[in-house]
Amino acid sequence: MTGALLSIEDLHVSFATRRNTVDALRGVTLAVNPGETLGVVGESGSGKSVTALAAMHLLDRAGRVSSGRIVFQGEDITHLSASALRAVRGSRMSMIFQNPRAALNPIRTVGLQIADAIRAHRRVSQAAATERALDLLRLVLIRDPETRLNAYPHELSGGMCQRVIIAMAIACEPDLLIADEPTTGLDVSTQKAIMDLIAGIAAERAMGVIFITHDLGLAAKYCGRVVVMKDGRVVEQAAPNKLFNAPRDPYTQRLVAASPTKVSRIEDLVVEEGVATLSRGPVFEQAAARRSAVVPLPVGERVRVRGLRRLWSDGRTSIRAAQAGERYNTIGASAPHPNPLPNGERERAEFGAISARPTYGSSPLLRVTGLTKRFGASTAVDGVSFAINAGESVGLVGESGSGKSTISRIVCRLLDQTEGEIRFDGTAIDAEPARTFNRSALRKDIQIVFQDAHDSLNPRFSAFDCIAHPLRKLMGIRGRAVLTERVFDCARRVGLPLELLDRFPHQLSGGQKARVGIARGIATGPRLLVLDEPTAALDVSVQAVILQLLVRLRQEENLSYLFVSHDLNVVRMLCDRTIVLRNGRIVEQGRSSDLFANPADPYTRDLLAAIPEFNPTAAVEAKVAEPAIALGAKRQPRARQVPSPGGEG
Repeated sequence: MTGALLSIEDLHVSFATRRNTVDALRGVTLAVNPGETLGVVGESGSGKSVTALAAMHLLDRAGRVSSGRIVFQGEDITHLSASALRAVRGSRMSMIFQNPRAALNPIRTVGLQIADAIRAHRRVSQAAATERALDLLRLVLIRDPETRLNAYPHELSGGMCQRVIIAMAIACEPDLLIADEPTTGLDVSTQKAIMDLIAGIAAERAMGVIFITHDLGLAAKYCGRVVVMKDGRVVEQAAPNKLFNAPRDPYTQRLVAASPTKVSRIEDLVVEEGVATLSRGPVFEQAAARRSAVVPLPVGERVRVRGLRRLWSDGRTSIRAAQAGERYNTIGASAPHPNPLPNGERERAEFGAISARPTYGSSPLLRVTGLTKRFGASTAVDGVSFAINAGESVGLVGESGSGKSTISRIVCRLLDQTEGEIRFDGTAIDAEPARTFNRSALRKDIQIVFQDAHDSLNPRFSAFDCIAHPLRKLMGIRGRAVLTERVFDCARRVGLPLELLDRFPHQLSGGQKARVGIARGIATGPRLLVLDEPTAALDVSVQAVILQLLVRLRQEENLSYLFVSHDLNVVRMLCDRTIVLRNGRIVEQGRSSDLFANPADPYTRDLLAAIPEFNPTAAVEAKVAEPAIALGAKRQPRARQVPSPGGEG
């Protein structure tokens, strides 16, 4: 790996948890050269982000590098001091983080935060840094950058926050840029512009790029080499045309087969065996053995069982009666106990009623008329009207900041509209203020899966409690046996391993947190599920599981979807109708098959033209970056040979 910009050699990283030590990386070896874009793909939890954080020395206190070396520009930085690291991070080596909102300071404006990053490494005045920040916001295509410069992170959409993080990362013209899912919250047109910008800077300045992504189409288009990771190991690496057209490893073959850009129907997506089922670790085997030993108790009589302790505790499932003399039946007991758990059958019958829900008529389940939302002098949504029938899936697409997430939150009564009417199953639900809607009987029928999985989960709740919370609050479920059964069922359906249920959000990968959010959304058996970018943080294999789950739920439970997404390939396959938004207004809507085949509006045509094609044989497109990226005198790239796209550096 001589001459490499960054070289990671046999890296082992472990994390200490409450029960044991988890090996996150197991001998990872990779390198990136100056001017090269190295793609890193793989399922959630495979170690992609941990590799990046280890290279940046940003592992949390529970993580440590067990062995291996990290060499940057010829210097071993594996055990570099904190003061020496400050001179490297942000200046010579920079990172675009996966979770943009968590990476931004909520009490400082975005302009000040970008200026802070510049002044930490450059001797410039506050005025010059602010002007540079404004240029960077223009460069990353922030609309109305003069206004956004003084905005706080909570006043921006997820896509805009993502672009602010990109601006901060390239502010000091680093030699190495680590981009961890940099386009997750971006629409396809902005995604293409940002990737062209990064590729242009890399070509102009011989900047090395590590591009971590779940989008195989983007990896094929922009990367010279692609590394595939699984279970903390590198299983295969090669040029895109070789890797995606003739993958050698069975796991890489399954990833390619699960990509939505390769098929026309969700049913045709190939799901990796075992992704949607329970993991078979020791914890699962012990819990399964205990559960299989329980004999169903007869129905019709009652017994007092008080003080049921927590079922999910340190990965174990158990029922204990606190009162002496009370028993529960197991195989091998002398005689079956004659009485059932209190209310258990009533609660199971309640869940049975959910699955046996009748099919509704052709009248709209949701009707939105003249919806308008203003934030001060700014209009986020302007006169939007649409309807969703029972069992129908409607897609909502458009650029970042077009009003998609605002509409989804108003429909779920998390925001009050300024004007307009919202009717659910014929009942006006806009008369009740959003802050009191949680107490409405309709809350369990209208659920949402949020775009930002990290911020939507309570950091003090385990994954189990995150999923169980709506069951307790909205369904009144108190029996721990039924509660655990339902949580386990939701986890299975979204491919979340049971041994992860006792972990807290900070101990989960981005994709794992997204699955917890989806499991929580379907827990109450809703009639309308609002999905705000539900698959953005998921690898293609798990995405295929989730998409097939959503199709099955529609068929079995007559469930309706309002599906907000930037992934037009997914919208094309999942949604019956598609609504295109721009600047808070509907520019076009119709049947998905007709709209994708023959778009009427020029904006829709531009969106469809920007969809990355899965074409690994195409050359990497690199456009020259705009002159506005230069803060002062441009540093000359080191005189090293830059590999051609597809090289085996």
